[in-house]
Formats: sequence, structure tokens, C-alpha cells
Amino acid sequence: METYTPKQIAKALNVSTTTLRRYEEQELIPAVPRTKSNRRFYTTIHFQAFAAIRALLRGYDIPVVYEVMRMIKNARFEEALWLVNEQQYYIQVEKQRVEEILTMLQNADFTQYNNVKFKEYMSIGEAAKIAGVNTSAIRHWEKMSLIHLERNKENGYRMVSISQLRRILVISSLRKTVYYIENMKRLLNNLDTQNYEKNERSFQLALENLSNQLLLQLKGITELIKYINFYQEINS
Repeated sequence: METYTPKQIAKALNVSTTTLRRYEEQELIPAVPRTKSNRRFYTTIHFQAFAAIRALLRGYDIPVVYEVMRMIKNARFEEALWLVNEQQYYIQVEKQRVEEILTMLQNADFTQYNNVKFKEYMSIGEAAKIAGVNTSAIRHWEKMSLIHLERNKENGYRMVSISQLRRILVISSLRKTVYYIENMKRLLNNLDTQNYEKNERSFQLALENLSNQLLLQLKGITELIKYINFYQEINS
């Protein structure tokens, strides 16, 4: 049985031994044996587990990766694979969403989205449902001065106009690729002045990032399948 020290695996995967220890403490890998002198050492299955974690983290969120690895540790292989598959569904939905809003921009058609016709004014709940976000997100964007909502004079409730809903749709589509508030404000100003060319480039970048994320997810799945096969083989 081939064995490795923490330093050997850390060097091979370009991480710190502290990172390996954290994965171990989070119970993401099989139980780690120790020498007679109580020093921990890793075997090939640990190496593959660490390799799978590092590969998965490039394409998936940390909570998802941790849950998948814990499932495998407990021999819940099918659940782990379905969870990974679910994440790929979400990225497909995100891609479709970005493409649809990009088409709206290109056609300058802001009368409906997802077969829902826009009203002159909508409630924050209606706007959130159309954009596929939480109302708390819209309130946050208002606080950051990315959108400006009017108030109903009779009841004081927020009202979302079509122009502000258009902003909300753009923010919700680009929030994962436009990280700085000032950059987002610039894009929204371009939207207001109908300078769509620069915004279209941002949407194209968003699509490129999603494609890159999909590729990283597939590479992570490759390492994950190796780990599952190895795990099943030594425990059969």
C-alpha cells in the first residue's frame, strides 16, 4: 500500500497542509490512519479524495462540495451524483436566463419576460418573481443605489416601474460576473441611455464564464468518479 505524508500531498496538489487538515476535520475524507508514533499518514484513496475536492471546488460552491464528499464517505454514492447533476441543471437555467435577457437587450423589447407581460408598476414581490430573485435582494440593490423605487402614495409600498424592472433583470443576470458596484452602475447607466453595445459585451462575458464553469464542473466530476470507483473497489 502506497503511503504519503501530508507535505507530499500538499505539494502535489499545491495546497497547504493546513488545508488538508481542514478537509479532514470537516470529515470529507476517509478516516486517516496513524503510525505507531501517532503521526498521520495518507494512502492512495486519501490522495484521490483530496484531488476530487480540489477539482470540484473549481466549479462548485463550497457547501455543495462538502456535502458531496460527506455523502461519499458514508457510501451514499447515488445521492452524491444526483446532487452534482442538480448543480449542472442550475447552470443550464442560468445560461438560458442570461441568453433571454440578452435577446431582450438586442431587440430593445422590454414588454415581457418569461411570458409575463409587464405592468406600468408592479409590487416588489411581483418584480422579484419575474426576475427570479428574493425581495431582499431587490431591497439590497435599492440600498446600494443600483435601482430607485417609487412609493405608492396611498399605502407607502414600494412600486417597481418597467425601467427599474429592466435594471433588476440586468443586475440579476450579471451579479455573478460584475463584481464591483461602480462597474454595475456604469452598465445600468448605459442601459438607461440605450447604449446597449457595452452591456451586450458584459452578457457575452457572463455566457463565457458559465461555459468555463461548466467545463470545470465536468473536470471535477471526472475526479469524483475516480474517487467513487476507488472507494467502492477497496471496500468491496
